[in-house]
Amino acid sequence: MAKALGMIETRGLIGSIVAADAMLKSADVRLVKQEKVDAALVTVLVEGDVSAVQAAVDMGKEEAARVGELVSAHVIPHPDEEVGNSLLKDENKELQSKETPKDNKTTKKSSAAKTKSSIQYKAKADSAAVEEDQKVE
Repeated sequence: MAKALGMIETRGLIGSIVAADAMLKSADVRLVKQEKVDAALVTVLVEGDVSAVQAAVDMGKEEAARVGELVSAHVIPHPDEEVGNSLLKDENKELQSKETPKDNKTTKKSSAAKTKSSIQYKAKADSAAVEEDQKVE
């Protein structure tokens, strides 16, 4: 985790998007997460150097209050490692599931079905051609 963690919570998605945009444009911070909590509450988390995160959160607070409803904002300088691990545990699980290869049973079934249907189509076309040849004679 970086040297500081900044959080802004808004009521409504638009305020959180505007706040995140303002934070990323105003200082050298990285967007960690935007999480929809409950009852239209959305939390935006950024990380970076303490002074950059503080400046970003200040700007994000202003912009969020301008376009929507700012619920809360806070900066944690030098958060403990476990704070970052608990906040990012959902993303870590998603990354691990994306990295592990999935079983291709459905792909194999669908390609087998396509092959079977193309063989059946070809057989029908061949039998129709034979019938046409027989009618001509």
